[in-house]
Amino acid sequence: MGFVPTDKPLLLASYKVAYEIAKNKKPHTIAKNLIKPCALEMAGIVVGKEAKQKLQQVPLSDNAISSRISDMSDDILNQVITDIKSSPIKISMQLDESTDVAKCCQLLAMVRYVKDETVREDFWFCKPLLTTTIALYIFNLVKEFFFKHYLDLSLIGSICTDGAPAMLGNRSGFAALLKQELPTLKVTHCMIHREALALKRMPKSLKDVFDTCVRMVNNIRKHDTSHRIFQSFCAEIGNQHDILLYHTEVRWLSRGRVMSRFFELRETIKLYLQHRSSNLAASLESDEFVQSVAYIADVMHHLNELNMSLQGQQINVITACEKIQAFKLKLSLWSRRIENGNLANLPSLDEIANNSLLQNVKNEIISHLKMLVDSFDGYFSAGELNYFQHWIINPFLFDLTNMSDDDNLKESLIEIKSCQKLKLIFDKSKLEDFWCVAMKAFPSLAMEAMTVLIPFSTTYYCESGFSNKYRNRLQLEDDLRVALSRIKPSFERILSMKQQQISH
Repeated sequence: MGFVPTDKPLLLASYKVAYEIAKNKKPHTIAKNLIKPCALEMAGIVVGKEAKQKLQQVPLSDNAISSRISDMSDDILNQVITDIKSSPIKISMQLDESTDVAKCCQLLAMVRYVKDETVREDFWFCKPLLTTTIALYIFNLVKEFFFKHYLDLSLIGSICTDGAPAMLGNRSGFAALLKQELPTLKVTHCMIHREALALKRMPKSLKDVFDTCVRMVNNIRKHDTSHRIFQSFCAEIGNQHDILLYHTEVRWLSRGRVMSRFFELRETIKLYLQHRSSNLAASLESDEFVQSVAYIADVMHHLNELNMSLQGQQINVITACEKIQAFKLKLSLWSRRIENGNLANLPSLDEIANNSLLQNVKNEIISHLKMLVDSFDGYFSAGELNYFQHWIINPFLFDLTNMSDDDNLKESLIEIKSCQKLKLIFDKSKLEDFWCVAMKAFPSLAMEAMTVLIPFSTTYYCESGFSNKYRNRLQLEDDLRVALSRIKPSFERILSMKQQQISH
């Protein structure tokens, strides 16, 4: 036929290189342009010419790498689908859409399911939104994916997404359309997005201070020349940092980082603006303005810490709700402390106030903290764990006297409280894994608990999946699946199928 089949070791080497490229989210050209030349040089120097000639035969062209990644992606997807079909409970999906630097819009979905008595999270699919991002198009795209892989929509027990109208619109949003097909579907609005919405409320005076700070940053950074002069100015003074950060609304931690850096460089900014004869410099000469900047930097730092604690994998609704509830109680505590003149929780403000906090600033701080409590109550009041579900957190310490005798779960709870074997497992396991183990002995209790623990609480996994500057150059779905999946492809199975195709 005019070609020679690739030896198995060479083929395996090609797959292994492709796997590392995808895992590190690198462009496919890196194999031919960098990896192979470096490998040949090392082999020629360290091992010898024969090894170099052998390595020369490893197929690492752009097309070869793309083909290998596609094969591994298909294998991983088949493993995930097999696991989902055998999951004892319904799956949870996390969805988000994003537009890349090439103006291409994609819908990314992650999935959470149960396998081998543990809760697994994995990449599900990533599909381009070619024409529109309306809910019906997204709904049909999801249905098409399930139909293509012989899956029933009834496998979905819950979804988590952001607050975009296309996703969470009451009448025509994706969640509403899916609920028409699945009436028992649970829908979660990403808690990180809700926190970001809650912190946007701010008294007008503090909002003006924040906007003024942003204008100062933009004034310095809008031209390359002024930015370089400011960097040189910082170097002469000996500042640790010499770059001001831009504020970006779409980034969760932007406000806190911008204000922290601004407060750190406030004196340098004032001198620089005075040197440039800018009218903005007058604001930094006001004690009220500087104290307000310090407070915003401090409170945004606390909000960023809360945001970071909600990020990551394996964060369930219970854990997220506990963190939110604790933060709301802290806000009330801080408000009372500030009323009594205690600034221990606001170190930057405490540093410059010197026991002379201005009354206007104090009133605005107390007003803002109370406003934050009201905002958090508004955004997080719905969907939190009610009292009679607290047995999920710890069935062994739950007080059954307050539970109705007519509750069908009470008898099972009495039994589980007496099971010392499960108590030992509970002490050593994660909450989700404990209820997976308990599913065999107490299926009704475990199923009820898992309906609370399985749903995603945030869209963090999707957001992190989109944070790849090379994604507009890749076969997006295949590359992301290999990069983000925790499942390793079965190289032996892939090689076996590949060699069968070549032999036929």
